Amino acid sequence: MDLFSRTWAALCAAVAALPPSAFSQPSGCRGWLVRDLVCHLVIDAQDVLITLATPASTAVTHDAITYWAVSATPPTGEDPLSALIVRLAAAYEDPALLQFHLDDVGSAAGRAADLADPGMRVSTQEMVLTAGDYLSAYVLEWTLHHLDLVAHVPSVAGPPAEGLARTRAMVERIAGAEFPPSWPDADVLLVATGRRAPTEAEETALGDLAARLPLVLG
Repeated sequence: MDLFSRTWAALCAAVAALPPSAFSQPSGCRGWLVRDLVCHLVIDAQDVLITLATPASTAVTHDAITYWAVSATPPTGEDPLSALIVRLAAAYEDPALLQFHLDDVGSAAGRAADLADPGMRVSTQEMVLTAGDYLSAYVLEWTLHHLDLVAHVPSVAGPPAEGLARTRAMVERIAGAEFPPSWPDADVLLVATGRRAPTEAEETALGDLAARLPLVLG
């Protein structure tokens, strides 16, 4: 739960630090500009608020790892929801309005997470998780999107080291395999999720695991 708060606060601070020109730069999410990604984060914050306000009375069905569905097909940014995000982001026109909206809704999501009972069962997407597992799953979401945010904006700080380490551990559990220990956490996440292609040397080091990548998480 603590790590959720730290990674979310770091991501929101990074968005607040973006210069206006950065919003028209590409993000690490295929088909999305930085402004589209920030708009997606507003939706994510709303989802956190909705889920924490949706208690469940049935048995737990998923945890922080099984929450993630794995596909081998990278997103194109052309599906209806992605297309809606692009149109919605463009409607803001002034990047400061988008930053304000994320700060407003994001602060509320952060407060709700801090107040949540980690053992409380919540429902989302036809799954039941404890609030603690749900928020732990979002550490991966925040960390990957923080990498996406700064992919072409190196002047803004990246995700905290503890978020990178935790997300790497989660991705390795999802993959059912460890990545080379010498690889920096950020490189593991970028290669594992298809945000960049492995070099020839990296592909050799991955061995059989290379054929199972990328892990597209949704």
